[in-house]
Amino acid sequence: MARLDNSRWTVVWGMMRVLTWATLALLDCLVMGSHAWAAEDYSNAETQLFMQAHLQKLKLPSQLNYQFSKTGSSEPGFEDSVLLAVTAHKGLCCQTQVQFLSGARRLQLPEVEDAKGNPVILYFLERDIREMQRLTKGQSNYFRTRIRKAIYQAAQETPVQLRYQGHNVAGQEFDIAPYQDDPLRERFGALADKHYVFTLSQEVPGTLVAIRTWVKKPGESNKLPQETLLLKGAQL
Repeated sequence: MARLDNSRWTVVWGMMRVLTWATLALLDCLVMGSHAWAAEDYSNAETQLFMQAHLQKLKLPSQLNYQFSKTGSSEPGFEDSVLLAVTAHKGLCCQTQVQFLSGARRLQLPEVEDAKGNPVILYFLERDIREMQRLTKGQSNYFRTRIRKAIYQAAQETPVQLRYQGHNVAGQEFDIAPYQDDPLRERFGALADKHYVFTLSQEVPGTLVAIRTWVKKPGESNKLPQETLLLKGAQL
């Protein structure tokens, strides 16, 4: 498999057409020269998460609603919402506006004018990276590098069945554990065992069904924070 460098992430994010300040910061992690990557070099996880037209089938204008919950006794839990508004851009798809959480928790990023992929994925990851930095005192660029490397090299894919608005739909899940083989994992304590699970389905609006983070197996720990983003009307 080809090496992972800065130009690779530029292409992945560029094909998603979501070049926010957060993604530009993400691109700064590595400083290798530019290179044109062959399409067949991308992992399926990269392709499905960042290089598909998740929004193309939406009837415009549309609004997608997600529920967000945080549990765990180490910090106060909460429930909140994520709203994705999608409108036509120059007569085509899509311009997006995201309200990711509310009040003091809200994550503010520049809006996107020519989005193809679902920007909620990037918002979730950017918030998670900032939380990892807060909880471990580590560097945000380090967490970005570990996540993108895991998506490229080590994502575990599983077909799944789920329900959306009372109907059975087919989907796929991508599970990554970015810090599992990290040489610096001891610095992150129990969070070194953190998993990220992305659930997608072509049969739901916006393609993104859910993103979950957990340490060890869901339900094993009542103390460590676990977070879930779930499309309204979907059941895993």
